[in-house]
Amino acid sequence: MATVEKGELTLLGEQTVVLAIHGGAGVERASMTPESETKARAAMELALRHGYEQLKQGRSAKDAVTAAITVLEDDPLFNAGRGAVFTHDGRNELDASLMDGATLAAGAVAGVHKVKNPILLARAVMEHSQHVMLAGDGAEQFAAEQGVSLVDPSYFRTERRWQELQRALQEENHQAQATREAIKHFGTVGAVARDSQGRLAAGTSTGGMTNKRYGRVGDSPVIGAGTYADVDCAVSGTGWGEYYLRVSAAREICLRMGRLGESATQAGRAVIEDEIPGMGGDGGAIVLGANGEVALPFNTEGMYRGWIGADGVPHVAIYATDALTLPTASR
Repeated sequence: MATVEKGELTLLGEQTVVLAIHGGAGVERASMTPESETKARAAMELALRHGYEQLKQGRSAKDAVTAAITVLEDDPLFNAGRGAVFTHDGRNELDASLMDGATLAAGAVAGVHKVKNPILLARAVMEHSQHVMLAGDGAEQFAAEQGVSLVDPSYFRTERRWQELQRALQEENHQAQATREAIKHFGTVGAVARDSQGRLAAGTSTGGMTNKRYGRVGDSPVIGAGTYADVDCAVSGTGWGEYYLRVSAAREICLRMGRLGESATQAGRAVIEDEIPGMGGDGGAIVLGANGEVALPFNTEGMYRGWIGADGVPHVAIYATDALTLPTASR
């Protein structure tokens, strides 16, 4: 199922700021209640406001991205941070990445178990190490050295995610069904931003896939696959990570925009609604152009998504049928 958001023409000046977020594709209306929908919309609005406050104060796009994602990581509704799904062994393994489009600096972490906000550790890797990606125990040692908050692994345990794992384990003898169940819960979170100086940034954070094994790492912490930003665009993906990895989905979108001159909408659709589904994958992305155009393509029943612009008013949606006007801009 593809979705097309309605856009309105807005000519953007150098001072225009934009922030867009996602809380994961794969949302199914049958699994939602009016209460969970209300909570999801409130959480997205809160994340947008926190990120916008950074932009309003003249801070960088990466400040806005990390502020917004931290809010989503702290909310157990989303598959990142506090609400991370469980692995086959009953643990939570967290991944995150951050990229600064102006400098191409990037930081990422994979397979951490005690980091309260993985996006903050990814930023620390970017800014305070000579590396791009750290994993497992080494990443947590670096977190301790950098003063990034560590918590007991029990912090990440929620009954909802635990029961999702139990269902997946019970269905393991029926592999096809077990796979479908796992894919339903890939609710990665992410953000992209344009600051008052026109700089772009992108970030992504996830708990991965329910019932994953063997230290599996998806696209979210991989620069170019789940996260990418340069001078032309910023992208954060959410979906079946194996397919995003195979096509370097986030960078592919940016290359189409930079080299082929495609709009955020055109490039996002080509990769998210055509290329990845054509291979058998699904998911979505948030795409932000240097001109401030926002595209939110996805091919599932729903995707938690939203954006906020210079007026400071959050706009959020959940299902493909939800009306959501997006900002576009002339090149």
